[in-house]
Amino acid sequence: MSDPRRRRIAALVDGLTAAHLDGLLLTGLSNIRYLTGFSGSSALLVVSTRDVVLITDFRYQTQVVDEVGDIARIVIEPSSLWTGLWQQLAQLGGLQVLGFETTHIPHRDFQRLVESGSRWQWRPTVDLVETLRERKDESEIARIERAASVATTALDRTLPQIHVGMTELAVAGVLEKELRDAGSEGFAFPSIVASGPRAALPHAHSSPRRIERDDWLLMDFGAIVDGYCSDITRTVVVGAASDEHRAVYDVVREANSRASAGVRAGMTGRDADALARDYIDRAGFGPQFGHSLGHGIGLEVHEAPRLARTAEGLLPEGAVVTIEPGIYRPGWGGVRIEDDVVLGADGPRILTQFPRELIELA
Repeated sequence: MSDPRRRRIAALVDGLTAAHLDGLLLTGLSNIRYLTGFSGSSALLVVSTRDVVLITDFRYQTQVVDEVGDIARIVIEPSSLWTGLWQQLAQLGGLQVLGFETTHIPHRDFQRLVESGSRWQWRPTVDLVETLRERKDESEIARIERAASVATTALDRTLPQIHVGMTELAVAGVLEKELRDAGSEGFAFPSIVASGPRAALPHAHSSPRRIERDDWLLMDFGAIVDGYCSDITRTVVVGAASDEHRAVYDVVREANSRASAGVRAGMTGRDADALARDYIDRAGFGPQFGHSLGHGIGLEVHEAPRLARTAEGLLPEGAVVTIEPGIYRPGWGGVRIEDDVVLGADGPRILTQFPRELIELA
């Protein structure tokens, strides 16, 4: 069973059996891609103990064959995907108790299940596929590593083009062009470029603000390669760094270093978070680090597992997580340093290879 998709489907079927389900209706596109390889925007997938059926529409009739192959039985539905679903479920026969993904079904589609009458019993499920996705296989890690390399290449090419007077939006435009030129299929999320006091906004929208001399400049962005995301943040000074700049930056850099080196498969997300948080607390900046340490990345830029004060789940071997401590001071600015780290059997390995020392842009 060399194709990882077959292993994933087999693992899901085991989960369905344990949950006393005859099958599962998948509506989450990332989960459908994880199991079948299909990257289109319109699909329903049924995984049962006896068959795997993917239903899509005319727009994808060539693409779906190329991407899915014989992993699933492909149905091109000429009208509504839901019409095709009812037909396929009836043809399969023997399916009585079916699960659906509570996280990925809008209320309108939930009503379709309710209105299907007594033909099937529908039961809500939570994270059956997402739990499998936490542990990346070698092919997934390789794709995330390539996405990390694309992101760091783009950053390396962007920094020499930044100067006083540029707007945050202009910097974001340069960065996103460099991402594309380096091979990114798109952007893992809208790029965050925040300068001066706006660097105190952890999830700022890039704005028309012009960069002033000696400003902080925080850049948080990600690439996509073969559907898999990277996520990196670097904070620089456009001009000359003050002693205060350096003092705050050094605390964040040390917190990043401690967490990146200390995180391990088998520890809880809470204990991982504490690797950076405890150091920032002792340095006197605890209240200014208000978000969690990190999250998993993969087909989505935010996925399980979580590295947070409230995360009691264990971090699995093979997970790829972000390590992103920060300090944010309203009216002054902020610093975040973020890296992508894979939790291997022999310890953590950083995928985002880019300097962590404070960079001053002349």
